[in-house]
Amino acid sequence: MATTSLERTTNAPSVGNNGMNTATRRQLLSGIGATAVVGVAGCTSQGAETAESGPYDGVLRRANNVDAESVTDRTDAESVTVAVGVGEQGFAFDPAAVQVSPGTTVTWEWTGKGGGHNVVADAEDPAFVSELRAEAGYTFEHTFTDPGVYTYYCSPHRGYGMIGVVEVLAE
Repeated sequence: MATTSLERTTNAPSVGNNGMNTATRRQLLSGIGATAVVGVAGCTSQGAETAESGPYDGVLRRANNVDAESVTDRTDAESVTVAVGVGEQGFAFDPAAVQVSPGTTVTWEWTGKGGGHNVVADAEDPAFVSELRAEAGYTFEHTFTDPGVYTYYCSPHRGYGMIGVVEVLAE
């Protein structure tokens, strides 16, 4: 019986690979791939958060904040302050995500860290946009009246993960 060129290539030892034959390497990689598929399949049951979903459709996974997945509940407050320019390099908001009630005023207060920052609602027609400022103590505020999720960012540092969320819960 004649061997095909594929069989000769698969079964012949490869040169320069520490004597490991190509078929063995393929089997190893195939096994790793199958294990990864089985492992991921077990993590994506219906209703569970996935890497793409998570809180707020995963937007906070890109946020540059140590505790970006936790949400601060401030539904009992008439006003909330969010620090602008926190973290090691000053490229984060604190808290990164906050829940409020309709009528709550959110005040962003600059820390002076990380250079110039602004706060821009992530929408085609932004509901709020602050000036680009660097000095500590500068504030910008917006009163949220309608329930919904409002994602915002700092335009110069968005690529660094300076992203936040205000969720206005219906009463």
